[in-house]
Parts: sequence; C-alpha cells; structure tokens
Amino acid sequence: MISYENALIILSETGCEPDVIAHCMAVSSFSVKFARKLAASGKMVDVSLVEIGGILHDLGRARTHGIEHAAVGAKIAEELGLDPQIVRIIKCHIGAGISREDAISLGLPDDDYIPRSMEEKIVAHADNLMHGTRPISLEEYISRMRDRRLGEENIERIKALADELGVY
Repeated sequence: MISYENALIILSETGCEPDVIAHCMAVSSFSVKFARKLAASGKMVDVSLVEIGGILHDLGRARTHGIEHAAVGAKIAEELGLDPQIVRIIKCHIGAGISREDAISLGLPDDDYIPRSMEEKIVAHADNLMHGTRPISLEEYISRMRDRRLGEENIERIKALADELGVY
C-alpha cells in the first residue's frame, strides 16, 4: 500500500489542480471518519485502504472533469501499478455507482462501476457528501442531483448506500 504522502505526490505529478487535491484530502479525511465509525460498530473495514482510496478517488481529474474521470483515473492507477483495490475505489466512486447499462449509455467503457466492497462504498458516500472541501447533508446532495435531473433511480441508489452504511 502506498503512503498518504506518496498518494499526494501522484495527484500532483499527474497534473491534478490544487483545488482537486484539496477536495481529495477532504474526502479522504471524511472517508476515514466514516470507516472508523463503522469499524467501531463491528464492521470489517480497512481504514488505510479507505484513506488512500479517498485521496486518489479523483485521480482522473488530472485529465478530464467529465463523468469519465472515474474510468480515466482507474486506467492511470493501473498504469502506475497501484493496488487493484485502489483502482476499484477510483473506478466506482461516482454517486452510488454506475451500472454497466448506464455506463454504456454514458459513453464509458463497458464495465460495472457499482461499488461492492465496504471501502468502495465508504469513499463513494464520502465523496457524495463533500462539495469541494465542505461537507454537505445527504438532503443537499439529493437536491443537487434533482436540480441536475440525474434521475430518481440514481437518487434511490444514493439513499440506499447511505442507509446501508448508516453514516451521514
């Protein structure tokens, strides 16, 4: 597993802007908070994996700010030889995930982008509840999704993820 400091270097050296790096640091911190809470309740969570996955989740924003940044970031992470678990966190962090069918319709590579592991789910959820470097409520995030007309099916997946994790 790479260190927090090395993850920050990767973001910088791949071309992530300072505001993206600040956001990644905030998501990592929020993710760790959630992971520790879940671990304290008896859930099996790799807090170190969550911390590094949170830092690197927006690695693809070094190349693009579109929805494809998750797939692009996963590809960069693979090329760098990063742990496959980190690659999955990067690939699956958008909302509560993107189904294979939705990915195809969005022009993403044909793949399943739904978070499956606890660590993937924690980082996705923490990213949902972070606007830049400011935490927001689940209600505010859902309101933003409705404003952008991102569909009730996606909103239901976000709510289900929040309910599953039980952290807000």
